[in-house]
Amino acid sequence: MTWKREWTKWSTHKELPSELKKQMNKMTESEREDAFYKQLEFGTGGMRGELGAGPNRMNIYTVRKVTAGLAAYIKENGTEAKKRGVVIAYDSRHGSAEFALEAAKTLGSYGIKSYVFQELRPTPELSFAVRYLRAYAGIMITASHNPAEYNGYKVYGEDGAQLPPTVADAIITHMNKIENELVLEVKDERELLRLNLVSYIGENLDQVYLDYVKGLQLNNDGVKTNLHIVYTPLHGTGQTLVPQALQNAGFQHITIVNEQKNPDPNFSTVSSPNPEEAQAFQLAIQYGKEKAADLLLATDPDADRLGVAVKNNSGEYVLLTGNQMGALLLHYMLSQKQEKGVLPDNSVILKTIVTSELGRAIAEDYGVQTVDTLTGFKYVAEKIEEYKGDKTFQFGYEESYGYLIGDFIRDKDAVQAAVMIAEAAAYYKQQGMTLYDGLTQLYETYGYYKESLTSFTLKGKDGAEQISRIVNRFREHPLTEIAGAAVEKIEDYQSGKRTNLLTAQQERMNLPSSNVLKFWLQDGSWFAIRPSGTEPKVKFYFGVKQGTEEESEER
Repeated sequence: MTWKREWTKWSTHKELPSELKKQMNKMTESEREDAFYKQLEFGTGGMRGELGAGPNRMNIYTVRKVTAGLAAYIKENGTEAKKRGVVIAYDSRHGSAEFALEAAKTLGSYGIKSYVFQELRPTPELSFAVRYLRAYAGIMITASHNPAEYNGYKVYGEDGAQLPPTVADAIITHMNKIENELVLEVKDERELLRLNLVSYIGENLDQVYLDYVKGLQLNNDGVKTNLHIVYTPLHGTGQTLVPQALQNAGFQHITIVNEQKNPDPNFSTVSSPNPEEAQAFQLAIQYGKEKAADLLLATDPDADRLGVAVKNNSGEYVLLTGNQMGALLLHYMLSQKQEKGVLPDNSVILKTIVTSELGRAIAEDYGVQTVDTLTGFKYVAEKIEEYKGDKTFQFGYEESYGYLIGDFIRDKDAVQAAVMIAEAAAYYKQQGMTLYDGLTQLYETYGYYKESLTSFTLKGKDGAEQISRIVNRFREHPLTEIAGAAVEKIEDYQSGKRTNLLTAQQERMNLPSSNVLKFWLQDGSWFAIRPSGTEPKVKFYFGVKQGTEEESEER
């Protein structure tokens, strides 16, 4: 598409909302080009972008277009698929509730039933609801942990997982047949209610989901009553479920960060509502010091990611990385299940290719297989489905603060993770230890694994081209030595080939194609390069393992 033609189409549309018209009038030439030069990309993770006018922005028209593509896909799968319908949930962001309703109104124009949450709810509950209600699909309006100017749209299949590439491609094919998203038909909400094409859902489903979470407990003893927790939902959906889930599990001393308790689309108390970042914990740390809390918890706006802070040996609160928390959760669950004699011989854990190797070392110690997947929880979900009746799923996680314990949902779940990490903290406290002590114990047992991530944000059309050039540079001119160590293997997940540079041997990797490169050094260190699928970023991941913490820091 040429951006000027699209600009004209939008600027002359008589029914364009006044807010979008005002935005268009204020745009500079470069802003116009970026907003109108292409359609907002839809992939297996859905779509995510800045709010505003234009086909490359999140607005009611881009929501209608992708929903029409989904509706056409459902329609071609028959009458039963239409009847089973779509569950729709949304978070606290600007436009989220409006976009959820627009999606329902668009589905209704195709005669497809919608189950819409009456109020904002976490992404994991959306995944649960799709499975529990036997819906054919699900829609989650969220931009996860992105800044306030973003929103997004994720689509889930009937298994409660994000879409596989084949289904996403089918939806894109239907979307590409839509010539003008500005004139798509939508039904009136009152008419849809009258025709029973929209039903509102909420509290009843909350209780069923919370009962499932409660069933994950490994230790139901009184020691939990001694643990002091500070929790912040960071102005998002977590407040609807996390405190109740903790109380149901027996935790009595829970303090909510009051300034961040209520939904706020501007996320006004943080620069970014991302529990991976220290700034998001500033208020929680203040509360923690006042309450002498053992554990600080933070969830992102759609409550699928969980961040944790604990006291170190100096009594200062420090953030755990996603890899560290994953290792603690994994070790706690496997050790407790083995102790109780309920760890099956055919157990498996799933982690992504950029997640720490510490998890593999822990799992191996308990006789549990580790399987790597591509980045994205849909790949974890695919494996869970594939292993049914063959292997017993124990845990799935990724370095970016996503964890799944109970497979009654098929996406990462901060509610489950909050309950289990609190249980682990209570277990360690009973032994006179903190989670930090527990982590140190893991390092002393398995080696000092250390990981880090460096990201470069490159926005707009020029940024996307620059990201492509960076990755291609490493692919076409691969490094053979880094920091005094020879590169032993290069894994190119786009071609599906693993190349040993020392022997010149090649082998196939049994994973879907993805634009990721991973370099393994002779000393066991590694780094990977991956363009983000949801943000204008290129990410560099690093992993090392040495005998001491100092040596790992140095490496």
